[in-house]
Amino acid sequence: MESTCFSRQTSFRSTDDGVQTDVLPRCNPVKLSNMLRQILLFLIVLLPSALYAGSDLPALIPKPVKLQVNKGVFELDSKTTIVAGTGAEAEAQVLAEYLRKPTGFKLPVSMGAPRKHSIALVLDGSIRAVDLNWEGYFLSVTPNGVLIRAATPAGLFYGGQTLRQLLPPQICSTQPEGTTQPDRWLIPAVEIEDYPHFRWRGLLLDVARHYSPPEFVKRLVHLLALHKMNSLHLHLTDDQGWRIEIKKYPRLTQVGSLRKESPKKRNMNVGDGEPYGPFFYTQEQMRDIVEYARERHVSIVPEIEMPGHSLAALAAYPELSCTGGPFEVATRWGIQPNIFCAGNDQTLAFVRDVLGEIIEIFPGAAIHIGGDEAPKDLWKQCPKCQARIKAEGLKNEEQLQGWFNMRVEKFLHENGRKLVGWDEIVEGGLPPRAMVMSWRGMEGGIAAARTDHDVIMSPISHCYFDFAQTKSPEEPESIACCVPLMKVYEFEPVPQKLHPDKQGHIIGVQGNIWTECIRTPEDVEFFAFPRTAALAEVAWSSSEKRDFNEFRGRLVVDLKRLDELKVHYCKLDPP
Repeated sequence: MESTCFSRQTSFRSTDDGVQTDVLPRCNPVKLSNMLRQILLFLIVLLPSALYAGSDLPALIPKPVKLQVNKGVFELDSKTTIVAGTGAEAEAQVLAEYLRKPTGFKLPVSMGAPRKHSIALVLDGSIRAVDLNWEGYFLSVTPNGVLIRAATPAGLFYGGQTLRQLLPPQICSTQPEGTTQPDRWLIPAVEIEDYPHFRWRGLLLDVARHYSPPEFVKRLVHLLALHKMNSLHLHLTDDQGWRIEIKKYPRLTQVGSLRKESPKKRNMNVGDGEPYGPFFYTQEQMRDIVEYARERHVSIVPEIEMPGHSLAALAAYPELSCTGGPFEVATRWGIQPNIFCAGNDQTLAFVRDVLGEIIEIFPGAAIHIGGDEAPKDLWKQCPKCQARIKAEGLKNEEQLQGWFNMRVEKFLHENGRKLVGWDEIVEGGLPPRAMVMSWRGMEGGIAAARTDHDVIMSPISHCYFDFAQTKSPEEPESIACCVPLMKVYEFEPVPQKLHPDKQGHIIGVQGNIWTECIRTPEDVEFFAFPRTAALAEVAWSSSEKRDFNEFRGRLVVDLKRLDELKVHYCKLDPP
């Protein structure tokens, strides 16, 4: 899907700072078009750096902390080499692969010091002393060469992504033989100092309701990395499907990855009569995804829902419930009454076994346990749950969920991992080291931060990308309306009501793509972009540096990159 072009009448004028644009009064459109064409041709041929003189150019997303545009350009050509300093070899190879296919240049990688007409990557531990965080970088482009310096490989990688965005959009082409290439691969001379505002910059993909093939998950990782997002949260289990192989419990995928039918499109109360599945990721497939993401500095965060949203697991192992079943994998969306039995020792053993295998597959620090929407009516009637409440001196079923979460958190902590849960986990007693993902609004996150727990803000009001993007009748089916692009961009994750001493506990933001109505990879892309680009800037750039109209201008170029990647995004409305 092509992006909508801006239709504005402009004129150019010279200033001490470079070339700026003004809106013209009404005039003859033919004469204006010819005049603009001549002026633009003059600028492109004789003053290539002038195109980058305005504060809104180059079209980098997210916007860098500091950007200075200088005179001149560096030309990437067949003679360009890539030079890696000590410890930078892997990042140099990744950058070379990004650049080779679209350009057709060999771009050999060698070790050593920066040299003329090279792209050099240098790990520099002294950079920490200038207050760049561990993902920060310096990027210098001159007519003689490119230098990326960072304290960590992640910083070098993000410097490489900025370099890609400084090139023409065709640098993102995946099929160079079938695309129109620029006459020259020119990079404007710049000096950039850059680092992220938040350390968690994420997107959730629900693969339980509708499954995404491994190759698409990797494609999504690529798109996140291009925009300097560093977390892909996979919602792997729910009432409607279990999507990850667990070797000790084979029925989880034998039974739990298949449902008899799904809700009919545009009529959720009626079944479509079509079996869905079996769909799941083998452990080998998931390890491949994790490694692909690691090379691009994206952490794959697995979510295994508990104690609620667990009907697919209970269909496979009904003895883990309060009633004993039998159960079927859910064929409708919504909240199911049957959940894991917290009073059953066998349930806790199952959870430890499952998470033990999850830890072996996913090396990242964070393990998400869900914890949301867990109805407790059956716990109130369950002898085992009531006995647990009495034995542990708990007041009610909410505290029983808190007790359950604390046992899980203790297991994860003993294995070097950190528990993450939705904001409901605050209510029954928050485990001591848990992180909270606040979705029902900001209040759950505020409460957690006040007790010194780290928080990822992901409120339904700004971060639910399964909601429609406009109120247009042409919008595809969605779960609700609506979260427009501007609302995402204007999101401020740090609440002013939170005391400054606690604001540091807001460590990031996350967009969520729930897939009740999102059935295909193309649907995922449509709902994800360009809103993910807007959230990427919220996560990377401080709020005082953000301006929606200026962002929208840069976004037009970013959508051209997505065109080259054949992304099925939602086109922009006319400004």
